[in-house]
Amino acid sequence: MGIEHINRSLKIFRILSERYRNRRRRYALRCNLIAALYNHELSLAA
Repeated sequence: MGIEHINRSLKIFRILSERYRNRRRRYALRCNLIAALYNHELSLAA
């Protein structure tokens, strides 16, 4: 159940919900940055 919430948050940033049209080498960097933002948000809520 927890993983669905993470996928939902990544879809809000539209990194997983649409086709990625930028440079491929930056895809991993952007996914990591969004995951870091989400983790930071979780640490603030706890």
